[in-house]
Amino acid sequence: MRLRASSVAIVQIVVAATGAYAFATYILGHPAPLLAATVTVSSLGLVRDARPRRVLETVIGMIIGILVAEVLLLVAGSGWWQLGLALAATLAVARFLSPQPGFAIAAAIQSLIVMIIPTSSPMLRLIDGVVGGIAALLVTALIPRSPQRTEVASGEVLFTRFQSATDTIIRALRRGDRVRAQRGLEKARALQADIDDWRLTLESGMGIARISPFLRSQRHEIARHQRIWQAMDFACRNLRVIARRTVYLVDDRQPRPVAADLLADLGRGADLIAQSLRDISLEPVAREALRAVAVRLDPAVVLPDSTLGDQNLVAALRPLAVDLLTAAGMSGEDAAHAVPRI
Repeated sequence: MRLRASSVAIVQIVVAATGAYAFATYILGHPAPLLAATVTVSSLGLVRDARPRRVLETVIGMIIGILVAEVLLLVAGSGWWQLGLALAATLAVARFLSPQPGFAIAAAIQSLIVMIIPTSSPMLRLIDGVVGGIAALLVTALIPRSPQRTEVASGEVLFTRFQSATDTIIRALRRGDRVRAQRGLEKARALQADIDDWRLTLESGMGIARISPFLRSQRHEIARHQRIWQAMDFACRNLRVIARRTVYLVDDRQPRPVAADLLADLGRGADLIAQSLRDISLEPVAREALRAVAVRLDPAVVLPDSTLGDQNLVAALRPLAVDLLTAAGMSGEDAAHAVPRI
């Protein structure tokens, strides 16, 4: 599974490193273009975040490291204290230029290579680094990873765990089970990591689709998924509010079937949105299913003789319904008007 997921990244690294090395050796005539290969490997990597911007930032960091080391070699020569000075200077410059720790580390590693491995031609390795960086950026555009497949998989993970948290809260409401309600709250809180992971893959996918001539057709679909992500970010926050109220309410161990049924109906709508990630024709189906629930979310109507706490729980379902309707493609204004005025 890991090998299959990394197959395109492996091809990218092999092609870029081999191409950069061959270009520096046979076209430029460099005797040992080590950095032409190492820069490509380090900048591309096997990480999921393959945005061209991230690749470019890493390349710039490494070239800065090479440049600082080459200048110090010309000025101070080589030796143990020169090595320490080059490393300190590279880290200081890199941290000044970028807040990303990886930027500074990438620069430092290339600086060490320059200081430790001797060469007879000054600044030759700087050219090798530039060649490697260009090769890395070229393969990012010409041999792109599959951004949409990756981000859809991340989105499906989020929806699966969202449904798991929702189901746990529903069971807690049906049984008046405080322990289960607490577990539902824990699951709802854990959704933030999945939200962040999906956002990262969406940003990476859109970045690749913008520069790759082979992925332009995917930009519209990735943009649609970004809209769904935004709405689900809010939905997960509102689910946490519902979970906290459930924990408080079920302390009396009384079942609350009405609230459970309403939340279950919203959960079925969320499942349709999840399916629409791969099949856009299900978006209108999800909208209609969620609209049918939203129009019923009047606490005074569905729970006319209940306590204020129970009515507040139903009221907490209203923002969740609006968020899910937005995720299903409805405008924010129309989604807000779908729930009854109270």
